[in-house]
Amino acid sequence: MKNAVGREIPEAVLAATGKDIFRGTFAQEGREYKKAAPTVRACMDPTRSKLIASIHDALVACGIKDGMTLSFHHHFRDGDYVLNMVMEEVRQMGIKDITICASSMGKANDPIVPMIEEGVVTGIQSSGVRGKIGEAISAGKLKNLAIMRSHGGRVRAIETGEVHIDIAFIGAPTSDEYGNLRAVGGKSDCGVLSYAMSDAQYADKVVAVTDCLVPSPNLPASISQVDVDYVVVVDAIGNPAKIATGAAKPTTDMRKLLMADYCTQFVINTPWFKDGFSYQTGVGGASIASTLSLGKIMKERGIKMKFGVGGIAGPMCQLLEDGLIETLVDTQDFDVAAIDSIKTNPRHFEISASEYANPFNKGAYVNQLDFVILAALEVDVHFNCNVVVGSDGVITGAQGGHPDTAAGAKCTIVIVPLLQGRIPAICSEVTAVTTPGETVDVVITDYGIAINPARKDLLEAMKDVNLPFCTIEELRDKAYAITGAPDPVRFEDHAVGIIEARDGTVMDVVYQVKPYQF
Repeated sequence: MKNAVGREIPEAVLAATGKDIFRGTFAQEGREYKKAAPTVRACMDPTRSKLIASIHDALVACGIKDGMTLSFHHHFRDGDYVLNMVMEEVRQMGIKDITICASSMGKANDPIVPMIEEGVVTGIQSSGVRGKIGEAISAGKLKNLAIMRSHGGRVRAIETGEVHIDIAFIGAPTSDEYGNLRAVGGKSDCGVLSYAMSDAQYADKVVAVTDCLVPSPNLPASISQVDVDYVVVVDAIGNPAKIATGAAKPTTDMRKLLMADYCTQFVINTPWFKDGFSYQTGVGGASIASTLSLGKIMKERGIKMKFGVGGIAGPMCQLLEDGLIETLVDTQDFDVAAIDSIKTNPRHFEISASEYANPFNKGAYVNQLDFVILAALEVDVHFNCNVVVGSDGVITGAQGGHPDTAAGAKCTIVIVPLLQGRIPAICSEVTAVTTPGETVDVVITDYGIAINPARKDLLEAMKDVNLPFCTIEELRDKAYAITGAPDPVRFEDHAVGIIEARDGTVMDVVYQVKPYQF
């Protein structure tokens, strides 16, 4: 059965998941539902301590058993110790058939691969599965279909009860004995705990794992004591050097600087670049360069940004310090500068992932975005974007907030070089669709800029602007003229994962990669 982006979704996949095909970005506008509710154990005895001696004891206290779903957050990124620490104990206890529901998984979690092969882990639900985990899934080693969701889609799945978390493990830079958790104040600061907030509210059992126990009350808390069952103190929850980089910096690559300049010039010639606009960008070199140049123009013209949102890095914090942004609403801190900013600047706020991007709440911040600047692995002639599956067919990325912000923003700009290495990034058909083309407005490359023909307003706004505009087909043709049309990736018939649309329908199916034979 074909969905709204023209992808064939097998009936067997729909039957196995109980899902519907993707029918359009806003097909479920106005949907009504009842929020799920966890099982909660009353804590009335004031003498009962929440402190527990070890991860093992916490698992026992929570009633760990085969077939459970355990959740984790990714705020420690490549410095994360918590997920591996917990899952190794699960393995040692002989527990099998665990589903990991993580906000994202990266190279730090490579030790999970043997647990996939042994049947300890049989399900993975995550925004991203980079590194060896992605390779293992693409090779067909995971028993069940991997489910890849956007940040907003993950929260939606939790709050609607589509995903039920048995035990949430929340790495906390600081905690008091009663489970008030903060993302700052310890030796492993990560700035915010946005992606763990829904886990804490909807999981049956919640275990805080910290390496810095502080006096009570640990306020203002990112996660309240009322949602925490147990607190475990360990030697280290992460590697501080890998939790945050020193500082996100603009690129010196001339090609990326060119694209950054194109992006800035495009933004300032749209109707929304005016006092009080809202903005989100990533931490790639071109995005940062564009943000810095945009800041200079804002200063020259006396324009202030009403709010910046999303994952935050130093350049956005500098605009806040300079008075060019009124408010930052933060869901993830990418560098030390961002962590320091949320500690000290009263106009820098932590919000939950639900507030940020959940499509089924009563209005997420992404819906108020004027501009979002995104990257992609591939973009096709229908403006569909792929940010999850590499050109070799292997799962290697993450949806993150890509589909969420693209759907919400008035102007969605994707910056991508024409060639990634010697692989065309602009192609006839992406390897997998993660963000539908109906929500992508502009594609900026080093060889030209394509505006989605559906955006007549943008075409009109740019008719007298001196930028290298062309069609998306012309960009594809330029790429193919350099490298030739790429051979399609060879897949087996075996489905290994699904890419969910943010509303929970099936956007695409990922298949096992067929080994090359020489």
